[in-house]
Amino acid sequence: MSVDPTLLDDLQWRGLLAHSTDLDVLREALTSSSVRFYVGFDPTAPSLHLGNLVQILTAKRLQDAGHTPFALVGGATGMIGDPRDSGERTLNDADTVAEWVGRVRAQIEPFLSFEGENAATMVNNLDWTAGLSTIDFLRDIGKHFPVNRMLARDTVKRRLEAGGISYTEFSYVLLQSMDFLALYRQHGVTLQFGGSDQWGNITGGAELIRRAEGGTAHAFATPLITKSDGTKYGKTEGGALWLDPSMMSPYAFFQFWLNVEDASVSEMLRIFTFLSRAEIEEIEATHAEKPFLRAGQKALAEHVTTLVHGAVETARIQAASAALFGGGDMADLAGDTLGAALGEAGAITVSAGEMPSIVDLFVETGLAASKGEARRAVKEGGAYLNNERVRDADFVPGPDDLVGGHWLVLRKGKKSFRGVEVS
Repeated sequence: MSVDPTLLDDLQWRGLLAHSTDLDVLREALTSSSVRFYVGFDPTAPSLHLGNLVQILTAKRLQDAGHTPFALVGGATGMIGDPRDSGERTLNDADTVAEWVGRVRAQIEPFLSFEGENAATMVNNLDWTAGLSTIDFLRDIGKHFPVNRMLARDTVKRRLEAGGISYTEFSYVLLQSMDFLALYRQHGVTLQFGGSDQWGNITGGAELIRRAEGGTAHAFATPLITKSDGTKYGKTEGGALWLDPSMMSPYAFFQFWLNVEDASVSEMLRIFTFLSRAEIEEIEATHAEKPFLRAGQKALAEHVTTLVHGAVETARIQAASAALFGGGDMADLAGDTLGAALGEAGAITVSAGEMPSIVDLFVETGLAASKGEARRAVKEGGAYLNNERVRDADFVPGPDDLVGGHWLVLRKGKKSFRGVEVS
């Protein structure tokens, strides 16, 4: 099938090529015919996160350009986990990993097309690993890996300096390299990509194909996503930026992108959206001229949240955000979206039978430091319940005031709001 000859240029412009094998040879491969490629995901948690999203979207870019994806979820490698600088991973049992394989697959599948000439294929490395004997593994795979080169890997060196590494994690590179060889043999896969922290494993697979089969394989790595100060991006105060809505609400996900620092907006738009170069450059120009409007962050939040959680959920979040700041009707908000938003802002729980007055609620939620301050806010017209100005400091909300079935939304001034969940 025909392929898009501008793919590699687009990947470079978007900053998605941190490392690669011979760039000219890779370009020739990607422009001459449809290349079968693979990218792997280890189920070491019940959800994928921001770093994985880079790989998912890059796989979609390659497929949209005419190439054929093999998305690997590591039922075998997930039992071990790639070595990390912070020490040995906790090994999960087989049933847990099997469950996570299913969850991770379900997160990847919506991004790829499983129909047409370059239909995607999902694979699990447990299929070719589970029945492999130790002797066969050592003879057929281990034989091709000089220990001195394995010791020279950056992560291994750091772990050895910090106190050591188990043989289990030390051997991880053999398993991932074997995946590339298995897919090369079984499906004609000749390209692997992944994050830059996987570069040693990726090139190990390409070298194994050369040593074991005399074949040629290609590889590239995407960059680690970092803030302008070099620290790792993708972490929030609550932990990782999870893609699973049960682990991170779509509202919190949206807010993460809306709060990206100005210095990172351009990079994030290029990596995480499918907006064209002209569209992104127009947003960049608007953002540079009037950064206070946060045009870049708004576009980023809308596009990435839509990709991950869908247009309907994004519209709900935008409606909730507008309503919470006085720009929409509270009655139309979905209860779960409103609850997530108020949970992020800060919420308390009260019993319907013991409902405090507005003044007491302002103090209990932290919107006012004292009852006197709360009463002044009411008197001066700066206290709101569900976007309606409160005029009576002794008013006690009732059932008719609940939004989404069991919420009260308190606001002080234009920007400070809290939630009250009524049980």
